[in-house]
Amino acid sequence: MTRRQKKGQRSPGRATRETSAGGVVFRRAPEGQVRFLLIRDSYKNWGFPKGHLEPAEPPADAARREVTEETGLQDLVLHGPIKVIDWYFRFRGKTIHKYCHFFLFESRHGDPVPEEAEGITACVWQPFDEARQTISYDNARDVLRQAAEMQHALVQT
Repeated sequence: MTRRQKKGQRSPGRATRETSAGGVVFRRAPEGQVRFLLIRDSYKNWGFPKGHLEPAEPPADAARREVTEETGLQDLVLHGPIKVIDWYFRFRGKTIHKYCHFFLFESRHGDPVPEEAEGITACVWQPFDEARQTISYDNARDVLRQAAEMQHALVQT
């Protein structure tokens, strides 16, 4: 173990790196309340639409494509990057180090429909506090917090 590596940490050299992109989508209700779109996957975890990048696909394009594929929403307005998160997991005996680029999108119309072929079992619009409690993972809660700050700044400008 190197001096910089803490006990229990995986060596980066033994993990396979994967890159994905996702979108945090918001909508302003007519009365002004902001709601965020959450999806439930086939494991019953709540989060945001996301998925792998296609070869040579920019992360923002991948995020838009994944939101559309998983929810059916079209005409998404891109407001910019939120942040990149990363985590480790095991899949088929391999350690994967996953990086996910998240982008903020606005949807002004249309009803999201869970795409079962993509493993999505539900789509819901929720206000920030409710969404923060619904989301299954801490790192996704942090993405939501930053997305809400960005969305709030858009209203101020």
